[in-house]
Amino acid sequence: MKIRSIILRLILGLLLIIVLNGLSGLVNPRLDLTSDGRYTLSETTSSLAEQIDSPLIIDVLLDGELPPEFARLSIEVSQFLQQLRTKNSLIKMNFVSPLEDAENRPALIAELQSRGLTPANVSVEEDGKTTQELVFPWAMANYKNQTVRIPLLINKLGSTTEDRINASVQELEYAFADALTKLTIEEKKRIAIIKGNGQLDDIYMADLLGTLRSYYNLGVVTLDSVATNAQGTLASLNNFDMAILAKPSIAFTEEEKYVLDQFIVQGGRSLWLVDGAKIELDSLLNETGSAIALNNDLNINDLLFKYGVRLNPTLVNDMYCTQIVLASGEGSGSQYNPLPWVYHPMVFPGNDHPVTENIEALRFLFSSSLDTVESPLRKTVLLRSSALSKSEAVPKLISLELLNTPPDPANYSGGGLPLAILLEGPVQSAFTNRVAPVKINDAKETGPENAILVVADGDVIKNQLNEGRPLELGYDKWTNNFYGNKTFLLNAINYMLDEGGLVALRSRAVNIPTLDLQKVSDTRSSWQLINIGLPLLILLAFGLTNKWWRKRIYGQ
Repeated sequence: MKIRSIILRLILGLLLIIVLNGLSGLVNPRLDLTSDGRYTLSETTSSLAEQIDSPLIIDVLLDGELPPEFARLSIEVSQFLQQLRTKNSLIKMNFVSPLEDAENRPALIAELQSRGLTPANVSVEEDGKTTQELVFPWAMANYKNQTVRIPLLINKLGSTTEDRINASVQELEYAFADALTKLTIEEKKRIAIIKGNGQLDDIYMADLLGTLRSYYNLGVVTLDSVATNAQGTLASLNNFDMAILAKPSIAFTEEEKYVLDQFIVQGGRSLWLVDGAKIELDSLLNETGSAIALNNDLNINDLLFKYGVRLNPTLVNDMYCTQIVLASGEGSGSQYNPLPWVYHPMVFPGNDHPVTENIEALRFLFSSSLDTVESPLRKTVLLRSSALSKSEAVPKLISLELLNTPPDPANYSGGGLPLAILLEGPVQSAFTNRVAPVKINDAKETGPENAILVVADGDVIKNQLNEGRPLELGYDKWTNNFYGNKTFLLNAINYMLDEGGLVALRSRAVNIPTLDLQKVSDTRSSWQLINIGLPLLILLAFGLTNKWWRKRIYGQ
């Protein structure tokens, strides 16, 4: 009878374990006890997950034998996707090892790269030897015949692999929410790319425009037709929610300005990426190694001034700067040396606005400065130069000889120059109380709530090319550094077009505790003693207690 009772209890125990294991797959047992709600999905992400009405398959390319840091990232991704599944059972996940087939490894790597999946090259130390391994930190979301790439590794300027993993864990929710947005968006807002005034060619904006197409419908509006059909041009422009003016180099006519002004007054958002001075690095690559920076007169100063911004005909000279690469030597003996160039400021965003919070330093090229002036609009300076910067008026001779003379901090004062200013509020027409240069029906003098962003560098949107193909915006192929230009522009556009949920997710602060390596080293012996000695003491205490108890029970 006693044996039957024991067997019955064992069977019931096994059944209980099986039931609990099954329930754990349906219910997320993870409790969020963190102060920053790190393991709690935001309302934005939860809402996006609930919109999924067909199977969504997420293939994560982080399986198999991984370096320790990436194994941790894989675990974090798995735990996050389990949270996501609790919101919608149609979300499925698969973890795969893309390079498992050793024989076809080169072909597999080439195929993955052709799909835009860039690998991470990781140094692994084992038995005193250092080897290089390729890891593809990506996921692919497949939904209703659509596939979206999800980057799982964040590139951080000058950071270690551990720092990059920590940053990636912090932005996991944003990465997947961004993918869900691209897959579920039904009615896209429209963005006009303004042409006709010497703006950048599309190939130099290809990376950002390609990314924007996932969220918005893009179109081109050329202002050349304003001279013959101002009303029609404005009507075409009013079909869009936003206009981007990327580095114009030809002055705007009064008629063109009036059409743009009416678009803005009638509610159209606008992003102005403009240079106050005219000079390019290529113009210095001559026999003298010098060129003159000139005023870039675009005939828009009165327009921007009325809105509340003045574009200065200056160049920003900043000790905190990025590098340029110049060749020395000839032929096969040529060497390429990265050198700090004070006219290419490295701009560090603050954390006081959703657009700039938690993003990398930006790279500006021959930037001008801005000033705020009195106007009804609310003004927010989003980007500033460093404290060790100064403004230099043009015309000015710029020479590569500067590279031979290290900048002296004593020569820098009055830093913190505004480089990007956001204007918000109801816009008043810049042509109020002025004779309109062209007749437009139903012209307005005051409009609804609006947003205008002015950035004093047209190159902030410009991606580099490699063999005629556009590279990722913010990546410098000469120094292999990544900058936050793309993130800044995406945040700004999403914010201005009221896609606030994604911007809030990107700016969400998650505190990831890390070990104090110095403290670990100082207390290593103590913790080793505790880890070895404490279990032995516990076992000894248990043995003595058990012996005393048995003696008390059976010794009588």
